[in-house]
Amino acid sequence: MLSPIIPQNLNAQPCLLFDWGQVPYSQAWEIQQKLVQERRENPDLPDVLILLEHPPVYTLGLGSKLEFLKFDPDRSQPELHRIERGGEVTYHCPGQLVGYPILNLRRHQQDLHWYLRQLEEVLLGVLAVCGLKGSRVAGMTGVWVDGTKVGAIGIKVSRWITMHGFALNVCPDLTGFGQIVPCGIPDRPVGSLDQFIPGIEVDRVRAIVMAQFARVFGVEIVRSSES
Repeated sequence: MLSPIIPQNLNAQPCLLFDWGQVPYSQAWEIQQKLVQERRENPDLPDVLILLEHPPVYTLGLGSKLEFLKFDPDRSQPELHRIERGGEVTYHCPGQLVGYPILNLRRHQQDLHWYLRQLEEVLLGVLAVCGLKGSRVAGMTGVWVDGTKVGAIGIKVSRWITMHGFALNVCPDLTGFGQIVPCGIPDRPVGSLDQFIPGIEVDRVRAIVMAQFARVFGVEIVRSSES
């Protein structure tokens, strides 16, 4: 596996990095909402990338169908949250690297389809650095390796400020995905990088994600003092 390099572009806009460990979903959700509101009020604030892991939790997109749950939502363990992103139900747990970009798309491109494809490009770049051939599937959002979905994407954009983002299965316990129809897709399995690269760890992949995010969005990653 190659060493990631974060490009030094003197003309690049800064992007603050919040590089955290394991954070409860509700806490991260609240932080995102705060950062988005601050950027609505002051669009000149820099972009942000949050990288973290979550304890086991299920999330439902705004219009997600409960039929994709294989359990009683009123008696859910782990937690279940309905949130404002698009997409169907998904599962987060340790070993899955989650990225929440808070970007002002006016600085980039005011096009939601472009933004989704850029997030996919970040994950495809990560896979390439790891020596894996990732792919897209026509009509779907996310990234696959050998027909197995390893990266999911769900976003919310308001006044061109983004929130929510992507989840890359590095080395999670995939058992929790068995309790749902992940992303509402019944006929495509969910997998992880450690199925293809035994022993791979989240901390190794974090650095690669930072570098690929900087490359794809043309930003300079600046580690926040709150990291």
